[in-house]
Amino acid sequence: MSLRVIGAGFGRTGTLSLKRALEKLGFGPTYHMQEVMRRPSHVAKWLRYARTGEVVWEDLFSDFESGVDFPVSCVWDRLAAHYPDAKVILTVRDPQTWWASTASTIYRMRSMFPRWVMRVVPITRRWVEMTDALVWDGIFEGRFADRDHAVAVFERHVAHVRATCPPERLLVFDVAEGWEPLCAFLDVPPPNTPFPRLNDAKTMRRRIAALRWGPQAIPVMVAAAVVGRFVLGRKHEPDAAHRRRP
Repeated sequence: MSLRVIGAGFGRTGTLSLKRALEKLGFGPTYHMQEVMRRPSHVAKWLRYARTGEVVWEDLFSDFESGVDFPVSCVWDRLAAHYPDAKVILTVRDPQTWWASTASTIYRMRSMFPRWVMRVVPITRRWVEMTDALVWDGIFEGRFADRDHAVAVFERHVAHVRATCPPERLLVFDVAEGWEPLCAFLDVPPPNTPFPRLNDAKTMRRRIAALRWGPQAIPVMVAAAVVGRFVLGRKHEPDAAHRRRP
């Protein structure tokens, strides 16, 4: 199995919706950051690539027919060269809206794991290191929080893909356009189902908040349980002593 579709669009440009759409059209399974997070070995391989530039693409994509989102879009040109028959889809949206959405969702994931979790569960630390190296410190040079800089990077990326990818291989796609341009580009009939609309910012912010604060509550819950057992034990001590009196 080899990649047939390569997503060149940054995260938060409708990449999860595109993932589901490609799978619906028969171009799946589709690689996405979600797949990286489910596979500790992939986190290690991407981190190694970020540090050394060494990678065997087939080790990452042997089970996939398409790939979208970060970190695929970080290396879309290398993948396009490695898979010369694959088509390229550049997902786009308004740059200012994109920045606001990204800043309030996936950018916050850098700090969603408490320090003790990253010490106890090393894969979380390596995932943060990987995304920092490839995306936040890589593509955005450690300056994503600077809106003007990040938007300029986004716009340069779109312009670069448009200028360097052969037109016959490229679809510039806003997921709001739905099935028609995507299916025409891939030469498949459109399904009789609505185009998937997934991973809206509000839902994602709730998930990130749960991941961020859930682990932080664990030590408090454990401490409360210990204190509770101690208090209950002390509460019953007088009764026990009373029962032992002659």
